[in-house]
Amino acid sequence: MLSRDIRLTTPRLVMRPTEAGDAPRMAQIQSNWNVTRMLRLAPWPATEAAMVEWADLHGQEWAAGTAYRFAVLLDGVMIGTADIDDIDGTSGEIGYWFDEPYWGQGFAREAAAALMDFAVQTAGLRRIVAGHNAENPASGAVLKRLGFHFVEDTMKFSKPQGIEVPYRIYAYEA
Repeated sequence: MLSRDIRLTTPRLVMRPTEAGDAPRMAQIQSNWNVTRMLRLAPWPATEAAMVEWADLHGQEWAAGTAYRFAVLLDGVMIGTADIDDIDGTSGEIGYWFDEPYWGQGFAREAAAALMDFAVQTAGLRRIVAGHNAENPASGAVLKRLGFHFVEDTMKFSKPQGIEVPYRIYAYEA
């Protein structure tokens, strides 16, 4: 089992395992429709209760080795999350989301790169998949810069939108 004392650091960011105390900030970030509409499984409208319920599972997932979820901090303030979940053997799926004022500044790429290093070097994953709402090409650009290759276009159910949306799938082989 990997220690929850781990910290991932980049030139600008500190990433630590999420905790229940992050729920108010998570709810605040996901209360922005521009953020949440791009997420596949987020509840809408975002509530602190839903975020507490989600965060309460993170320690169990970590202990089981099925997901590693990190709060992404800039100068001590949580600006988003980055995680690897659906871990099965040596494969998993990464995801990330950030508060809108921090978009377009390279934070997603920086956090995702640190997460990829963790996934391969520490968690021992060899195949990592990722996807994004087709309306969010910036996320696809991040994945391409990290060495992911495009796999397919598909449709996935968007919980916040309540409909199937076009979705792009990528993969990375370590």
